[in-house]
Amino acid sequence: MASSNTTRERILQTSLALFNAQGLAAVSTHRIAAELEISPGNLHYHFKAKQLIVDRLFRRFEDRLELLNGSSDTVRAIDDLWLALHLRFEAIDAYRFVYRDMAYLSGEYPELGLRAQALTAQNLLAAQALCETLVAAGVIDATAEEAQMLALQMVFTTTCWLSFERLVPGRDALQQADPGLAAFYTLTLVSPYVSRESRAYLDYLRGKYLG
Repeated sequence: MASSNTTRERILQTSLALFNAQGLAAVSTHRIAAELEISPGNLHYHFKAKQLIVDRLFRRFEDRLELLNGSSDTVRAIDDLWLALHLRFEAIDAYRFVYRDMAYLSGEYPELGLRAQALTAQNLLAAQALCETLVAAGVIDATAEEAQMLALQMVFTTTCWLSFERLVPGRDALQQADPGLAAFYTLTLVSPYVSRESRAYLDYLRGKYLG
């Protein structure tokens, strides 16, 4: 049983690496088997179809973001917000094929497209709770409407980050991106609303990432 579980995990980890590096559409189960140096039949024993591999990886991505969403009410300072954003971008980068290849994924696997919509709804609720907590803590000075718009902008930015990276000359979204830099750029969305007491950390990050 342990050997079977180990093989299943190797298949999942190798599939994730290939999907991230080459794109979901470009990787077949035969390609995964070849990378693992196992027979296609052996892979088929563990996963009857590519969809089952994608589904399992998508579930892990969901679990990781849901864990982050559940801790949004602990963000009570600018450095907390930067860390929360950094962890979110790390998760998105670790499973970057999901958002980067979403058009293909939702077209090929409609059920996963619906789950992606549900996850986005959860992300929005978590971002709204986060912004409301920051307002209550006096970290940002924003009206309820402004806080709601900030939440929407943050979710939009995190969701579309890798698609944007793919269009920037000199960058390759198939390769690993920089979650820290992405977190900083997203953090600048709240800059106009940050209290004077919290601005020092923004200045520190600006110096770190922009020199």
